[in-house]
Amino acid sequence: MLHGFSGGPYEILPLAKYIKDKTTNWIVGTPTFTGHGESEELDLKGYKAEHWLMDAEICYRNLAKKVDEVIVIGFSMGGVIALYLAKRYKVKKLVLLSAAAKYIAPAQLLKDLRIIAEDAIRGQLKDNELFKRYENKLKNVPVSSTVQFMKIVRQVEPYIRTIHVPTFIVQGQADGIVPFATAQYLFDELPSQEKYLFYSEKGKHHICYSDDCDVWFPEILNFMEGKKVLLK
Repeated sequence: MLHGFSGGPYEILPLAKYIKDKTTNWIVGTPTFTGHGESEELDLKGYKAEHWLMDAEICYRNLAKKVDEVIVIGFSMGGVIALYLAKRYKVKKLVLLSAAAKYIAPAQLLKDLRIIAEDAIRGQLKDNELFKRYENKLKNVPVSSTVQFMKIVRQVEPYIRTIHVPTFIVQGQADGIVPFATAQYLFDELPSQEKYLFYSEKGKHHICYSDDCDVWFPEILNFMEGKKVLLK
């Protein structure tokens, strides 16, 4: 399970915990990309796209030595890196969460910024979860690191049409980072015969913390276990 740019395993923790609680014989790997982690631990300066791709490859190789099949779940940038792994290695299935094949949804981002500004005017900024989530990132993420993230997207995008892996895509319609139309783009581009797309109506970018996780977490697990999937 691969987290996003300037984030850490906490971003996919709810789904990771759900899978661990529901399965007894699965090994779940949640690596931390170099320079990443909790917001106060970010140290991205000097690290490049190659470091993060290699982190994912090392985790895959170590896991593949212990198990019969590997399923890759990726959130945001981790979703793009999941596609990279599926192109290079034997991957049974893919789960793409807010996958950042495209980035920045201007309309939703402006809406979120407007809410932050209104809370600031009312003196309630300290209670705004969105502001608290991104405050440290704005301070600790160098522009050069963002360029490296974009490099990964550019590197992977040309190969999306060649990845024939069963895929489940989840996207929040209120995502201010990844335009929700990105999910449809991935669904249309991926040539797999088995693919599913679920839109979380009120879900924001950190989709694993959305209010409707109890709806789609079980369907993700059904997909992973080869059971019937009801959501599309």
